[in-house]
Amino acid sequence: MFNKFLSKKLLEIENTSLFRTLKIIQSNSATTIKINGRNFINFSSNNYLDLAGNQEINKAAINAVEKYGLAGTSSRLVSGNLSIHEELEAKLAAFKNKQASLVFPSGYQTNIGVISSLMSNEKNSCIIMDKLNHASLWDGAKLSASRIFVYEHCDMNSLEKILKRTNEYKIKLVITESVFSMDGDFTPLKDFVELCQKYGAISMVDEAHSTGVFGKEGKGLAEVFNIADKIDITIGTLSKAFALQGGFVCGSRRFIDFLINKNRAFIYTTAVSPVLCATALKSLEIVKKSDNKRQHLHNLSKILKEKLNSLKFDTSKTQSQIIPVIIGSIENTENTVSSLWNEGIYTPAIKPPTIPKNQARIRISLTSGHTINDIEKLYYHLYRYKTSEII
Repeated sequence: MFNKFLSKKLLEIENTSLFRTLKIIQSNSATTIKINGRNFINFSSNNYLDLAGNQEINKAAINAVEKYGLAGTSSRLVSGNLSIHEELEAKLAAFKNKQASLVFPSGYQTNIGVISSLMSNEKNSCIIMDKLNHASLWDGAKLSASRIFVYEHCDMNSLEKILKRTNEYKIKLVITESVFSMDGDFTPLKDFVELCQKYGAISMVDEAHSTGVFGKEGKGLAEVFNIADKIDITIGTLSKAFALQGGFVCGSRRFIDFLINKNRAFIYTTAVSPVLCATALKSLEIVKKSDNKRQHLHNLSKILKEKLNSLKFDTSKTQSQIIPVIIGSIENTENTVSSLWNEGIYTPAIKPPTIPKNQARIRISLTSGHTINDIEKLYYHLYRYKTSEII
């Protein structure tokens, strides 16, 4: 009975061309990866500063294993809270110009835990979301059971209209990403925080894709626009530019104390490994000093975007290292991916429900480890396919 149920569900997915499979990577997830014994230029990694496999970080991991072992052993509220957890959280808070922070095993867990714990059982509350917010933000909002309002993507006029409409709600939480994960564009953060302050709303900004990449020390777009102190809740991740695993939230000391007491995603999970904490401390140290890597990444992003736009590719409104090539149909997108695969270029198709219907795309994700030659190769093959009308 169960197998029949599963077969029916899987067939429904297959019939919409949305069936997914896993590729087995046989090497470090760097700019060149090995799949089935073949080498590919990898344009799908969030390893933005090319720190995956960094020897200093590896050494920090080895030292931490010898000192602490691998295991978190228990919930932080029982016996899992180590001094190295406290050290990492203090430095992440300082990095984000906040009073305190809390580390979680993943960015997804961070978002669903923070939103659901803050907004659950608040009868006179609502959550206001950017239309294209990440799935983890949406899942947290839904778990909270709060009333949800949606404003048009990065449209501050649309946001203000909703803030006016929701004036009756005592608690309003407004959530956005700073750099959007599928389109690579920016929220106008200054306008965003000013509107939240004007209408008495709590501001929450997920800086997952900007942390490490933007700002003189890689603190994110909040650093670029000098508004870190105006954001109530800042979300970050260790799994992208930091090249590790985990997520974190930063805010006031009272807010973090609240999460320690009410956040089920924190209370009922084993502490993150002390090895993760040690490597994150080393990665943070490197990230802050990596402005040359950031500048190289920004230059590559600008060059590739200009080249793609010259071919009339739809790259949305990207302003970052994430460059979508929006093709539209799933079939044409899959054909493009297959053609690039044959040339040793790895760029998986991004399909609904991750993105809206009829906006299937290649999501090009650049890192500081890429070279001009890598960019030229990708451009050359996309040019060939464009001019041969394959897409």
